Amino acid sequence: MASKKNRVLILGASGFLGQSIYKEFSPYFKTFGTYCSNEKFKKNNQFFKYDCECDDIVEHLERINPDVIISALRGEFSYQLVAHQHLFQYAKMHNHVKIIFLSSSNVFDAYSKYPSYENDTTLSNSIYGHFKIRVEQQLLKLPNKQVVIMRLPMVFGVQSTRVKELRALHELDEFIELFPNLVMNVSWDTKITQHLHYIVNRNKYGIFHCASTDLVHHEDFIKDLIRAMGLKHSKYKFVYTTNDERYLAVMPKYNTPPKHLLFESNSLFQEIKRAY
Repeated sequence: MASKKNRVLILGASGFLGQSIYKEFSPYFKTFGTYCSNEKFKKNNQFFKYDCECDDIVEHLERINPDVIISALRGEFSYQLVAHQHLFQYAKMHNHVKIIFLSSSNVFDAYSKYPSYENDTTLSNSIYGHFKIRVEQQLLKLPNKQVVIMRLPMVFGVQSTRVKELRALHELDEFIELFPNLVMNVSWDTKITQHLHYIVNRNKYGIFHCASTDLVHHEDFIKDLIRAMGLKHSKYKFVYTTNDERYLAVMPKYNTPPKHLLFESNSLFQEIKRAY
């Protein structure tokens, strides 16, 4: 098992998911995080300012000397690619370093007939998916034990951008878009952070899919989520991108987590109800 003394660096720790990871990790590991523009994090001595568009991450890496680097970066893709190339080079020179990259189900968005598993060949029609694939391919050139790819489906959570947007659209009496033919699975921050903690604590490596074990239609899930938030009489707009059902889901098959980390999509609603 990993020691409490392990030094963990979270890139993008000021974002929704990054903050959740920091909250989960900081009681157990020597945890550091980066922020880009939100100056409230300046008061935390474990955070430092890092803008991937103009700063070099290497000088921070050399100062912190992390054992684990979790990348939850956001921003312009071209600058992120350069940042991850620097991470790759750093890890090549420091074989004790493990990089955990938060990827996306969009690396499979060119497929539409079935869910995707860890060892499936990636193929994307989107710019976002292409970006994630490029980073994955780069990092997977490292020795196996130095890299974790965690692919995520649509991510929700009490403080997530998606949940906040749903409430804002409802309050503005605007239409909420539903995709009736989209079959998906979901994840949320608390499940992701618990899974990451397990990976670091047990020194796991490889490709992981952190997602609900069930598949749901986008329309049904969003309507149930709206109800869990206590919102009534929301307005919906139905968007059809295809006449057939389209899958955008990642399922675990080869790196299945232990039972206590498995979850179904409807368990999110209990968290939402408690918060709202």
